[in-house]
Amino acid sequence: MNELISKIENLKQSEIARVVEQRIGDFKNIDKESNDELFKEICFCLLTANFNAEKSIKIQNEIGECFLTDSKEELTKKLKNYGHRFPNARAEYISESLKCKDKLKEIVQFLDKGALRDWIVNNIRGLGYKEASHFLRNVGFDDYAIIDFHIIDILVDYSLIKKPKTLTKKKYIEIENLLRKLANKTGLTLAELDLYLWYLETGKILK
Repeated sequence: MNELISKIENLKQSEIARVVEQRIGDFKNIDKESNDELFKEICFCLLTANFNAEKSIKIQNEIGECFLTDSKEELTKKLKNYGHRFPNARAEYISESLKCKDKLKEIVQFLDKGALRDWIVNNIRGLGYKEASHFLRNVGFDDYAIIDFHIIDILVDYSLIKKPKTLTKKKYIEIENLLRKLANKTGLTLAELDLYLWYLETGKILK
């Protein structure tokens, strides 16, 4: 772990730290009083599952308002035109999730930390623990780990974990607790740590 900590500490002294700070600020500034804005971030995280994050960002920027208004058929056509890998399934998930839209403000404000993520996983079809954590980070919560294959790969590379065959809830929480220890040692939140680790693995800082 010490080698990885050293690399993170070096990044904290670089220009990357400013980019991380700016991105975290963007997440904190989302309007959590707006069910529409929260829902559009839910939709973004639905798009990213098993798909390219940069392409998902482009789709959200181009047709984000359509998540609120379009039929499943209209969304399917638009997602297909933008080259999404799973246009039918994602359009179905987005359309189905509209039933939860008007509850989101209340949910993110009043449920406690553990219950909040579980509610999202249990009520938004297509979002598992990784995507639910991604959503929560993107709307300003900083104590959830987004454990995707990039994060798993870097932890495996530094011999901190063995690559799991499947990412069950139990395994997810186990790896999240390891990441929390790493965050504590580097003086970072889990949200900040994710951005640093993503940069180490990919050379990019996204959302």
